[in-house]
Amino acid sequence: MMFSDEGVGVHLCNMIKQKYYFSSKEHNIEFLDGGTLAQRLIPIISGYDYLIVFDCVDADGGEVGDVYFFDFENVPESISFQGSAHEVEMLQTLKMMDMVGDRPPTKIVGIVPEVVDRTTLCMTEPVIKGSEIMEKIFLKHLGELGVKHKLKKDIDIQSVANKYPHTI
Repeated sequence: MMFSDEGVGVHLCNMIKQKYYFSSKEHNIEFLDGGTLAQRLIPIISGYDYLIVFDCVDADGGEVGDVYFFDFENVPESISFQGSAHEVEMLQTLKMMDMVGDRPPTKIVGIVPEVVDRTTLCMTEPVIKGSEIMEKIFLKHLGELGVKHKLKKDIDIQSVANKYPHTI
């Protein structure tokens, strides 16, 4: 299950997929909720020409809700990925793909979550606000790649999190 801030990447992916139409003469846009699949995503990810990952990160000196956007080739030294207790971290998965040369060019849009011990679907306010910044960064980056977007449905990340299919 993706509780609280831990699920921000999944919830943001699903929200953007539901919220916008995308169009491009050069690119096809697909969204994949990777959830806790990590290594099982390798054969899927290797089939793409470009990858943008939404995920939780740890950042030395970072505050809850701080957002980072970087190229996987140049992960800042102050950044490490967060993984939950039941998964191999995305960072490890991408590094495994590097070992065999299967990783497409990859951008990371990461956010520092609040570590929440209780089991709740409610995200913290700083991460909700940070997810809005993540969304803007993503849309701006797609625009730089020649991808246009148009609003389809006005929804927010917490409502998406509340509807997430809760499976283990």
